[in-house]
Amino acid sequence: MSRRCVAAVLLCVALFGGVGEAGQADQVGATFGFLVQDVINAFPAVEGLVVSVDGDRVYLDLAAKDGIQRGQEFTLFRKGDEFRHPVTGKILGRYEDVLGYAQIQRVEGRFSEATYIPIPGQPRVGAEDGARITRGRIRVAVAPPLNLTKAQADLRRVPFMIALGLDQTKRFQAVDPSVVQDLFLNQRARIEELLVRPERAVALGKPLEISGWLVPVLLDRRGITYLDITWVSAVTGTPLFSRRLALTRTEGSAEQRFPWEPLPED
Repeated sequence: MSRRCVAAVLLCVALFGGVGEAGQADQVGATFGFLVQDVINAFPAVEGLVVSVDGDRVYLDLAAKDGIQRGQEFTLFRKGDEFRHPVTGKILGRYEDVLGYAQIQRVEGRFSEATYIPIPGQPRVGAEDGARITRGRIRVAVAPPLNLTKAQADLRRVPFMIALGLDQTKRFQAVDPSVVQDLFLNQRARIEELLVRPERAVALGKPLEISGWLVPVLLDRRGITYLDITWVSAVTGTPLFSRRLALTRTEGSAEQRFPWEPLPED
């Protein structure tokens, strides 16, 4: 685990935990700290080229050595004319047209295969067009947790802890969870819709201007409670990858606390 991820774990627990036995929300926050590196690894800042197109498949000159893995989503683009500084005439860059998206399905030693999702009205992607995962911070919304366990724990703090952990990585920019909560209430949306209704995931993501949803789910398997996180594309509504880990037990408060609340006195 990287130092950045360790810092995220400690920050979540320190800011949102207290003393005594940890409540379930604190355990979820700490557990996500151990999953956050997997989320980071799914979004390497990388750029490559389309080498071939075959129907709804595109092939990229990017492979495992470049950090490519199944479930990643690339933006496909075509470079256009150069643009220059108005005074010096120096070339500053080139215009780009976004043509669609590529969702990685298979990674080989020297290339990767992806599903091609075109943008209506845009030219069809071709060989030598570009493919990238942005170097900028990726904007994401953390959905309210979906609790499939029998326990009725208060998990309202969970999106705040996960959003904080994502922000601390410097790779992501998380939408204020209060704004996300208001959106779900105003749209009468259910968390499950993000996982099974692609058109709903896209529609809900548009006002937030996000690239993806992170959906936390709590579930029980053979007496063990797990945190399952799924990244859902806000561009296509497709669930791209999931990670699961048994809840981590932490030293923290059994109460559901915020960091600005005073500690309880005996």
